Amino acid sequence: MPEILLGALVIDAFFGEPKIIYKYISHPVTGMARILSWLERLGNREHFSAAKRQILGVVCLGLYLTIVTVPALWLETVVSPFLLVILASIFLSFRSLVDHVLAVTGDDPRGAVAKIVGRRVEDLSLYGVNRAAIESLAENFSDGVIAPCFWFLMGGFPGIVCYKAINTADSMIGYKTARYLKFGWAAARLDDVANYIPARLTALLIAFGALLYGKAHCWDGFLMALKYADRHKSPNAGWPESAMAGALDLRLGGPRQYGEISVEGAWLGEGREQAEKSDIIQAVQIIWICWGIILIMLGAISYETWW
Repeated sequence: MPEILLGALVIDAFFGEPKIIYKYISHPVTGMARILSWLERLGNREHFSAAKRQILGVVCLGLYLTIVTVPALWLETVVSPFLLVILASIFLSFRSLVDHVLAVTGDDPRGAVAKIVGRRVEDLSLYGVNRAAIESLAENFSDGVIAPCFWFLMGGFPGIVCYKAINTADSMIGYKTARYLKFGWAAARLDDVANYIPARLTALLIAFGALLYGKAHCWDGFLMALKYADRHKSPNAGWPESAMAGALDLRLGGPRQYGEISVEGAWLGEGREQAEKSDIIQAVQIIWICWGIILIMLGAISYETWW
């Protein structure tokens, strides 16, 4: 069903989220969050032991994914291809990602970047704000576009829905805090597994996009990903971020502040720390080229399928 995914990518890129519809019905991810919150309240109680929390975390995650994915299996068999294109586009976030990142080049860069990163932005220099935007672009291109596309190709509409459910679970309970360390363990590990191949594909795609862009460094993007990706605290995020750092001749990552918690993050890349607004624009242009590459590949697969 590559033609379904191709159509979904085009609709998402040019129209974004149908906000008018969401005035009347909630976004599917909001529904996922409500289901998971209900299960979490049942299975993650303070008086439970750590071992019991971990076991219940696995059970609740399984129930949650079943509740979310089974309707997707049914929908795939009953709705028209056109409607399936619309439904699949809801689980992609290319347009939203690009718009939010480009907003950082506007009049309120600090306020704009605060909407897309979890770190404290008050103490960031303007260079730090620009780096944060580029890091978010690279990482979320993997999580919000490449991974959903990958899992749609692997498992159809249920595949993209299941991936989004896993990603939502990780963002809600996949934290190493006292409350979620054990209960959210399965969600965090499953998200790592789900993003393992897409993150590495994203790094390759960014390097190739840099080659076609011409103003960036394809080979450096590839080399920096190989050299620095494993230094990131995440097993996956370092790949697209390091590739983008190499492509733009930047150093990304480094120390950051999350509330009152300081994180000594590793530096990724060997270029400049002084990221400019022009670097953000170049990064977005590379991502657009990557989007175009995906369309060409899907178009070629669809052509072969039809003929």
